[in-house]
Amino acid sequence: MVPDTLVMFRRCARRTLRSTDTLVISLTMPILVMLLFTYVFGGAIEVGGPYLNYVIPGIMLLCTGFGASITATSVCTDMTRGSVDRFRTLPMFRQALAAGHLTEGVARTLAAIAIAVGVAVALGYRPVSGPLGWLAAAGMVALFVVAITAIAVALGMAASNPEAAGGLTYAITFIPYVSSAFVPTHTMPAWLRPIAEHQPATPVVDTIRSLLDATGPDRALAAVGWCVALAALGFACAGVSFRRLSYR
Repeated sequence: MVPDTLVMFRRCARRTLRSTDTLVISLTMPILVMLLFTYVFGGAIEVGGPYLNYVIPGIMLLCTGFGASITATSVCTDMTRGSVDRFRTLPMFRQALAAGHLTEGVARTLAAIAIAVGVAVALGYRPVSGPLGWLAAAGMVALFVVAITAIAVALGMAASNPEAAGGLTYAITFIPYVSSAFVPTHTMPAWLRPIAEHQPATPVVDTIRSLLDATGPDRALAAVGWCVALAALGFACAGVSFRRLSYR
């Protein structure tokens, strides 16, 4: 199982590296959004401290959304262009293709997040948390990335074509905007505030922010619960879709 997954991982990674425009967009778009919010909107948003420190956890979630779009499109490309039929004739772990896309998508997204955080540090991002806080925040980020990438794999298998797969993931990219990622939820209209406070992105971003600011992860249980639930949903749907497609 593991060797077959690694083979598929390398295959997906090579395809990503060869698609220079896709790779550049996935790595630079979160940085451009960070610069936009920090230097264009940040001066008008009161968060009780440097806006750059506030917005970085939200940028991490944006990286995840952009990465999910690429993963879903790549999965759908394989599913609709005969790759499954070719791999099905080989003596390999049947789920290796999906697992390879998942691991490549997670690795690519974590790399994009690391680059975005590096740029933020160069711009003056200075969280006060120590090594344990950074480690816990990294674990929270990784758990969220795995969950969203699993959902992206499932969407890629469910879509009828690669363009539709990319479109289905727009909602994932949009979710952080309706959360505490960029503005405090108490500034939102009364009808929107409950939605923003009780969707997956808000507890995740609040937990990451509190870990990096050393204020205590007061919403960690909800964040982990959302991530586990989303990952389970993604894995289940991907498994059902893969069996349906591969046994046509």
